[in-house]
Amino acid sequence: MKKLVRKTKETKVEIALARTSGAGLSEVHVSTGLKFFDHMLTTLFRYAGLDCRLVAEGDLTHHVMEDVAITAGRAVRTILPRAAARFGERTIPMDDALVHAVIDAGGRFYFAGKLPSRLYTHVLRSFADSLGATLHVRILAGEDRHHIIEAAFKATGLALRQAMSDTGGEVFSLKGTEEIASDDTEQA
Repeated sequence: MKKLVRKTKETKVEIALARTSGAGLSEVHVSTGLKFFDHMLTTLFRYAGLDCRLVAEGDLTHHVMEDVAITAGRAVRTILPRAAARFGERTIPMDDALVHAVIDAGGRFYFAGKLPSRLYTHVLRSFADSLGATLHVRILAGEDRHHIIEAAFKATGLALRQAMSDTGGEVFSLKGTEEIASDDTEQA
């Protein structure tokens, strides 16, 4: 598993991340002290097909959520296959909610989307930024905030799983590769 640690005056985030081997469910253990956020992170990692151990603590909810998103994005970036498919998209229904997510994990950051919570919108933006991905999240239907946010994390996870699939060939880009070097444990 790839391990990263991010430590600031406000937070400490530790993550160990790996692509799930085989067709089984990934093993995800998340502890941030924020139950709904833990649920959304578990959803994102499981649907992305990632094994993850994440522990975070901090002074304010906003700081914890932002720093977790930054660290998670950086961790995912370090485990992208050299010949990743790069692109992924999914539309997910959850009761009244219908959310579409499209990702390009090709190294260019852009985020477009607005969830019914500025904080969760900020989480996805910070995740995409630190991953170096373009992420579009569109709410097609829904009124229940929980359902919309959860559908967004499921759709993003499944789109990410598709984008991370290893084509086994060349890098899917006209301009070539972007090298990302790292050791087993990094400061994020």
